[in-house]
Amino acid sequence: MPTISRTFRSFRTRNYRLFYAGQLVSLSGTACQMVALSWVVYRITDSAVALGAVTGLSLLPMLFAPWGGLLADRFDKRRLLIAANAFSAVVAALLAAATLFGTPRVWQLCVLAFASGLGSAVEMPTRQAFVNELVGPEQLPNAIGLNSALFNASRILGPAVAAGLLALVGAGWCFVANSVSFVAVIGAYRRMRLDELRPSAREKARRGQVRQGLRYAWGQPVLRRTLLLVGAVAFFSFNFPVILPALAERSYGGGSSLFSALTAAMAAGSVVGALVVAGRRQPSDRVLLVTGLVSGVLLAAAASTTSLVLVFPLLALAGGTSIAFFATANARIQLVAAGELRGRVMALYTLVFLGSMPIGAPLVGWVVQRFGAQAALGGGGLMAAAAVAVALLPAAVAGRRASVPAVPTEADVATEAAMTTA
Repeated sequence: MPTISRTFRSFRTRNYRLFYAGQLVSLSGTACQMVALSWVVYRITDSAVALGAVTGLSLLPMLFAPWGGLLADRFDKRRLLIAANAFSAVVAALLAAATLFGTPRVWQLCVLAFASGLGSAVEMPTRQAFVNELVGPEQLPNAIGLNSALFNASRILGPAVAAGLLALVGAGWCFVANSVSFVAVIGAYRRMRLDELRPSAREKARRGQVRQGLRYAWGQPVLRRTLLLVGAVAFFSFNFPVILPALAERSYGGGSSLFSALTAAMAAGSVVGALVVAGRRQPSDRVLLVTGLVSGVLLAAAASTTSLVLVFPLLALAGGTSIAFFATANARIQLVAAGELRGRVMALYTLVFLGSMPIGAPLVGWVVQRFGAQAALGGGGLMAAAAVAVALLPAAVAGRRASVPAVPTEADVATEAAMTTA
């Protein structure tokens, strides 16, 4: 069993502690905004298809994530993160203005959702690649697990704040809260000790760098298989912002409070799952197989019941195994990727994880509209489990395991950087 000291060992690094605190505030604000935006769109239109379209537009800019990853490889990641977060703060302020000073039109929400996604297309791959500069490769799997716990803790805090603000003062103040939350993460980046960072060698500008990243990822079997599997699982089973509002209202006759509670239940389970991953030393195909299969089955079980008493624990367990799957895949990819290409490789992870949803979200919205939220939830879970089984089960049955490179030492990293710049 992982010990507490091993689970939280990345907190020994001051810069990582600053990063973690700033992200907790900022990501909670983002989760608060996502809940409010989903609820506003659904209440205005009474259409799961429209909700899926807006959700898809917010994720569509992830198609540009490879260029965001290239920026991360070419420029100072800390400064790039400050700029991306400042841009997102402005977008959140515009959402607040549109909501507080009248009833927003759907097209306005679509435009601002798309703009918010543009900021994320740069911020997300840069942030994930920046973690290695904070803690180094030895602590990278642990830091990624803690980051996943952070992300899901924000999915508890954010919806809880959103539920209170929606009930007391309305959705506009959720967007205000998100805009203000970016002050915390920008301040954290500015307070970091630059001499304690471990920057990767920066790429010089030349033609074909995005294609270089694509060729590299496709040419590495572990990267190729893991990226494709992440995309498949995200496409089939990770469209909860589309499903849960309809599940709360149509299946259980609830409102925004029940929607927030269902979201928080999944997030609570996800925190536990992420902490379990943080305590492990190495990711493996076996963990991907088990967590992917169990997550899909649990989603199908949650869809098959009509009891709220059972839905909450089933969604919590599904959230825990789901985030364990994605955190393991994330760590696996970062450990395999070469340092000078890590930004572009993590951009591909972001692309397949979130970029598949602009297609999946409207499709899931149509399934919800046509067959119901439970059909969308259960069907997606079973298809995700099937994708995991097809990709990983044959090797497991045959007793073969894909090798995972050992975590590189500082000497390995220095040698790699010297060879790169030679």
